[in-house]
Amino acid sequence: MSRKEKKAEKQKQFTRQLINTKAVTDHSLLTYRGDELVYFIIKPTNISVLSEASISARIYALMTVLKGMAELEFLCLNSRENFEDNKRFLKSRIEQENNPAVRRLLEHDLTHLDRIQVQMATAREFLVVIRLKGEKENEVFPYLNRIEKTLREQGFSVKRAEKEDIKRILAVYFEQNVTTEKFEDFDGERWIILND
Repeated sequence: MSRKEKKAEKQKQFTRQLINTKAVTDHSLLTYRGDELVYFIIKPTNISVLSEASISARIYALMTVLKGMAELEFLCLNSRENFEDNKRFLKSRIEQENNPAVRRLLEHDLTHLDRIQVQMATAREFLVVIRLKGEKENEVFPYLNRIEKTLREQGFSVKRAEKEDIKRILAVYFEQNVTTEKFEDFDGERWIILND
């Protein structure tokens, strides 16, 4: 297939195909490659308030988890909106602007974004990902329960991601959207009026 044909074929794909997301189930994300991804959300610990010994203990606990389960994958994502690109843009506009009144307005916008970011305390979200491929259905939940139990035993505050959690994770990752309360299963779903 030529480069032009590949490009034309890629343009015909749906958004879900491009991001390799076939469906979101009650407990996982199904991909077009045949994987089923299960996410565990780990609540982060503020290590800036921990002693050196406590930090070493946390590192040792993570090492213990990794030794026991090599199949784990880790993700670190923003769990809040990131305004850095907007702030960079405003700073460059302030430098370019000749009109003092417009420059002051841009500075006010920059200050406002700083305030919002401090209030939201831009946080990270840590995820443990398990790829299920070819596992028997009766073995999946005991396997996932064992992973969750191991993480808890090592002192991690963990929760298995549910459907709404996975949709929120995707929304933050792909569109930096943390303001929506309920995420749609399909684009425009909120606008459909049944029996109309």
